[in-house]
Amino acid sequence: MNAPRNSDASEEARIREVYEHRASDDRYSWFNDGHQMIIQSAERALLRSLRRAGITSLADQTILEVGCGTGQWIRALVRWGAQPSRVTGVDLLADRIASARQLCAPGSRLLAGSAAKLPFPDASFDIVLQSTVFTSILDDQLRAHAAAEMLRVLRPSGVLLWYDFFVDNPRNADVRAVRRRDLEKLFPSCAMDLRRTTLAPPLARWIAPRSWVAGTVLSIFPFLCTHYAGTIRRSGR
Repeated sequence: MNAPRNSDASEEARIREVYEHRASDDRYSWFNDGHQMIIQSAERALLRSLRRAGITSLADQTILEVGCGTGQWIRALVRWGAQPSRVTGVDLLADRIASARQLCAPGSRLLAGSAAKLPFPDASFDIVLQSTVFTSILDDQLRAHAAAEMLRVLRPSGVLLWYDFFVDNPRNADVRAVRRRDLEKLFPSCAMDLRRTTLAPPLARWIAPRSWVAGTVLSIFPFLCTHYAGTIRRSGR
């Protein structure tokens, strides 16, 4: 694949700037009850998605996370049974990769790089995961390049594991929802098993410190959920 075009580079520069400021946002701290509720909901949804796809063990799976940040999901994958030596993470921000190397299990492969130009051969991975990466990309061309690269490095029988929101946040101009119709354009001729999950983050952050039970009950209702979790696979595999 050719090097990312100028528009890709401009969009990546914007993303770098946004995430440099986000590092100090305590909404994403594990000591924030709302963040705990959101992430634990996402974990359950992703594990259910894998199970529906027929994957009940990660021990022999070769896994890539695109946009791994400081390695939160890399560590979760290892907790779920993945072998560190079979797990790879790529992130645009070199400082986040440096943090991930300190936090993740020895043997995990962690690289700084662009989702639009993944440094791997075709058909290298059984599972390719992305979590709230595409909503951070505002440029349609960069989204398309990242989607094409994820499919390129995925084995024919593999699965894309997806977690991202489909409802816009009117308070955050740095993100843009990825709706079902967007996914159909990004991954044409693919079969999708996507379910609504995760209580709307503003509601989760308000209710979690007050009543974990109430938050759990509210998350049952799809109209209060803002994210898709599930799998994307090539049709006719």
